[in-house]
Amino acid sequence: MESRFTQQLKKGVLEMVVLCIISEKDTYGYELLQELGKRGEGFFDLKEGTLYPILYRLEDDGLIQSSWKQDPERNGGRRPAPKKYYRITDAGSRAAEDYRDIWKKFEQCVDRLCGEGEV
Repeated sequence: MESRFTQQLKKGVLEMVVLCIISEKDTYGYELLQELGKRGEGFFDLKEGTLYPILYRLEDDGLIQSSWKQDPERNGGRRPAPKKYYRITDAGSRAAEDYRDIWKKFEQCVDRLCGEGEV
């Protein structure tokens, strides 16, 4: 069971990490869940019920856009069901950069406060 501290940390950065991954390439929900789990080394193993509200919020804020696409390469060339792909917008790219800057400052501040950074 995760500690409340771990849960709150994850909750605070989920929008940032989701936006950063989407900024690399257009992606769909399940693929995003896999990337979060793999690249997050298990720390960001999420359920769909956690991810999709974040995607909807990012879309409502104009930071990502969605579109339905079919990928004929998948499913052996048979007609697969379309997937909802997400891509970052210009505003989302700027927000992701801002989030990373804030994160770096936050990390440095926490390190200083906990005696691990330069004072």
